[in-house]
Amino acid sequence: MVDNDGPAPTSRRRHILRLVVFAAFLVALFYLLAVRHVVDIEDVRRAVKATGPAAPLTYIVVSAVLAAIFVPGSILAASSGLLFGPLLGVFVTLGATVGTAIVASLVGRRAGRDGARALLGATRADRIDALIERRGLWAVVGQRFIPGISDALASYTFGAFGVPLWQMAIGAFIGSAPRGFAYTALGASIGNRSPWLAYSAIAVWCVSAVVGAFAARRGYKHWRGHTRRGEDGGIPDSDREAEAH
Repeated sequence: MVDNDGPAPTSRRRHILRLVVFAAFLVALFYLLAVRHVVDIEDVRRAVKATGPAAPLTYIVVSAVLAAIFVPGSILAASSGLLFGPLLGVFVTLGATVGTAIVASLVGRRAGRDGARALLGATRADRIDALIERRGLWAVVGQRFIPGISDALASYTFGAFGVPLWQMAIGAFIGSAPRGFAYTALGASIGNRSPWLAYSAIAVWCVSAVVGAFAARRGYKHWRGHTRRGEDGGIPDSDREAEAH
């Protein structure tokens, strides 16, 4: 009998090669824009200011695209606060964040979905699809709370794994709200010279970082337990201990 569970070897190699090329392209973008800072944010702010009343909408679009190509989101959010103040700036930041999540997810799905499934294999990919269907939204929310992880890179990855766009948009909005406020308020505090705004921003950032660290630890333990149950045929730990005695 012929096993038709996975793609043909040639097709699988092609999909994996496409995924590797896409990953290399993202690494190059990350180096140029997040490490070397080839985009001058001051020039961006001047160009946005020149659009007059349309500046908030203009900045949402520009910031969404720039963040998707790895311009640091913290700098973009701070610039939003500097341009528009703490109140309007937060909504501009969140609008841009949702835009980045949608753009990066779409690109990741288009460029990496087939490669990710080929790399994982049909059975494991179907298992991940089922898990995403149940918990994809909260995976996006949780990732946004974890400090040190590029939101754009995570969005590309979520897209490659098939997280639906509505989960990306809502998850990015909910999960990015605390850090979005923190960075935007910090930027606004520079313009307003308000120490209390800066203190509030730092406090919110610290709380969200602590919550993110606990969420990451709990998620890792849950993933380890899920993986262990899968390797043992779904037998709970208590049942295995009983069998051992």
